[in-house]
Amino acid sequence: MALIADRMNRIKPSPSSMATQRARALKAAGHDVIGLTAGEPDFDTPPNVVEAVIRAMAASKTKYTDIGGTAELKAAVRGKFLRENQLEYSANEVMCSTGSKQAIFNAIMTTVQRGVEVIVPAPYYVSYPDMVLLAGGTPVAVSCPADKGFKLQPEDLERAITKQTRWLILNSPNNPSGAVYTREELRALADVLVHHPQVWVLCDDIYEHVLFDGREFCTMAQVAPELKDRTLTANGVSKAYAMTGWRIGYCAGPEDLIKAMTKMQSQSTSNPCSISQAAALEALTGPQDFISKHIEIFQQRRDLVVTGLNAIPGVTCHSPEGAFYVFPSCADMIGKKTPSGQRIQTDEDFVLYLLDAEKLAGVQGAAYGTTPFFRFSFAISIEVLNEGLIRLRRACERLGD
Repeated sequence: MALIADRMNRIKPSPSSMATQRARALKAAGHDVIGLTAGEPDFDTPPNVVEAVIRAMAASKTKYTDIGGTAELKAAVRGKFLRENQLEYSANEVMCSTGSKQAIFNAIMTTVQRGVEVIVPAPYYVSYPDMVLLAGGTPVAVSCPADKGFKLQPEDLERAITKQTRWLILNSPNNPSGAVYTREELRALADVLVHHPQVWVLCDDIYEHVLFDGREFCTMAQVAPELKDRTLTANGVSKAYAMTGWRIGYCAGPEDLIKAMTKMQSQSTSNPCSISQAAALEALTGPQDFISKHIEIFQQRRDLVVTGLNAIPGVTCHSPEGAFYVFPSCADMIGKKTPSGQRIQTDEDFVLYLLDAEKLAGVQGAAYGTTPFFRFSFAISIEVLNEGLIRLRRACERLGD
């Protein structure tokens, strides 16, 4: 269609969102679908947050706010960064947006153009490369294999940097692998970056609180203060506070960058939803004790799923250190035949086979830049996860040579 801009040909719909929609459509059609695609906690939004929103609506806080968020929410964001990450920012160095995804989008669209490269460690969140492509830049995927814990190695970072490199995007805990960078690992990457002043760091910390086995969370500006003036740290309330649908994210970084990102937002969505901002304010300043309880439940689910996956012949799964996904390998399934005689040639073929044969929905590893793997979310009940493992085993056992 001639009406559609050429830039739209550079990108594809979000594979994880499409997989979730496909699972919902099958359920709506009456199929018994086990959907392990959605990246959202199955917990309810905390009651104190809901109550705060009711109060905000009763007080008519339903009008436009400042583009980058209310003064109260920005103060809460600054308090969060200082309290939890030992990072101090002024009010002009923070902004709020319609989810952390918009904050990242704003940053990419504000700084990336033709001729600019962005380093994206793979496996990566599905939207990073497409955001770069939409902005006219070039995403540079750097493989982070399973035997390296799915983490970017300093020597690989060094090799990937060119004069055109503008950003390194780091996501820890990582979606989809669950990899979590230690303080020492971040410091080693920082030691590379200090020699390349043209390279900025975009830290997507949205899974910050979803950590297992007592791990410590660190972010780049905290570990390497000398990089703070070229680091953007993005976060939000979606995952830790079970507030995915409220769509509130926030970020902090150098004032000039935040000013440009706010200008970008002024011409797209303008301010984030005022009611959702009231919700986020309560989330960040209210009780936090429920988070550790949720993490304990997530860890129990992780242990169940990892054990169950590794017990299935032909499936191997690295134990995630954070987030709420598993990213098992299906390498041994490649080349096998389905009962209908179709050859499994890719991880996408395998995922489609699971959906067709067992109504079990996951996302192919190719969507995250790493094959042959697939992603399951364990942000769902133990009962559903057990049924999912049963269906996966049954589907694998029905494959032949």
